[in-house]
Amino acid sequence: MIRLFVALAFPEDHRQQLLRLCQGVRDARWASDENMHLTLRFIGEVEDPRVADIVGALTRVKDEPFSLTLSGVGHFQKGRRIRSLWVGIEACDALVQLQSSVDTALRHAELPPDGRRFTPHVTLARLKSGADQQAGSWIEANSLFRAEPFPVDHFVLFESYLSHTGSIYSPVAEIPLGTND
Repeated sequence: MIRLFVALAFPEDHRQQLLRLCQGVRDARWASDENMHLTLRFIGEVEDPRVADIVGALTRVKDEPFSLTLSGVGHFQKGRRIRSLWVGIEACDALVQLQSSVDTALRHAELPPDGRRFTPHVTLARLKSGADQQAGSWIEANSLFRAEPFPVDHFVLFESYLSHTGSIYSPVAEIPLGTND
């Protein structure tokens, strides 16, 4: 079995900007540089022979390249507890369309729908209990974060390995945007 997801990777300079935000909350598990991405669709575990079908389905996505802007910060919580900190994405119709195209391609490859509403974000930290006050201060201190727009000309199918130190992501295939074969 192989664990997969589809995401956008970021240019090096944007990853460095995101890394500068990764501080100020004790006991947070901060994302590493190589793990920063924007998930378009979580696939989950599939049999190894299915990977070629999935790549084939994703190569049929023909959306056009676009620009994306990282902007603002926020959090997800469960109950009253803040569970993660993230950087948001400025409203972008092309991103929503790309996510829909990826989802449609994967359904044509007979993968079940994800079932979660698409909420574009970049997870920066996962929090242990008791970090809510520090997380609130972090959100306040970084609320005006905004990076320069960057071009999105491809998306990536990643494999995710779970290890005792956290997830390790490895690209399986890069799929270019705007190609009309």
